[in-house]
Amino acid sequence: MTTTPDSWKSVDPKDRLAVALDVPDARLALDLVDRLKDSCRWLKVGMELYYAAGNGLIEALRSRGYRIFLDLKLHDIPNSVAGGIHSVSKVGAELLTVHAAGGSAMLAAAVEAAKTPGSPRLLAVTLLTSMDAIGLASIGVPDTTVDQVLRLARLAKKSGINGMVCSADEVALLRAEMGPEAILVVPGIRPAGSSAEDQRRIATPTEAIARGASMLVVGRPITRAANPADAARSILQEIASA
Repeated sequence: MTTTPDSWKSVDPKDRLAVALDVPDARLALDLVDRLKDSCRWLKVGMELYYAAGNGLIEALRSRGYRIFLDLKLHDIPNSVAGGIHSVSKVGAELLTVHAAGGSAMLAAAVEAAKTPGSPRLLAVTLLTSMDAIGLASIGVPDTTVDQVLRLARLAKKSGINGMVCSADEVALLRAEMGPEAILVVPGIRPAGSSAEDQRRIATPTEAIARGASMLVVGRPITRAANPADAARSILQEIASA
């Protein structure tokens, strides 16, 4: 069943794909961006690249016209998370992740810090797509992945965050829970026939969009392709057709 809200159906497919720049330094990142050409509009910068290249890379990518999803998964005491958000608000990233598992006080501090002009919109990470029921049990959580995702999503929403990162397995439930305007970002996207690698809860672009995803994060199926621009355009076609 298609659960994508009407407000997202008219969005340009390029605004529904974030290419993950999962490389270790700025030179490799910029080389990859050159190979992507005009095939994407959003770039996701994660911890590995951000810690190596810092705000200078974010500014360089923005100067080329890209929109930035800064995936730092902030998870610390409330004051430290608020300070981190104040720091990144100066570089113009539009999306920033925090861990919902940080708890209500941390999430509330993040929301307050993100009221600063220029701050990114916050997305709460519910459960990493590398985690499954066995992984949850190993850290003392006896619930299913769905139960844990819903619990953390409700906590984040109550704290004032109306955007989530979740797997395609839970996105339809979160769409019903969060409403039509929530930004639901789904990583672990693998085109049909691709290797799952270290992901556990994956889906094709068509499946994720049909279940209600707002934006897809795609890394290795694009960045390790012989022609990253063609790989990105193929996924854009799937998004448009879904």
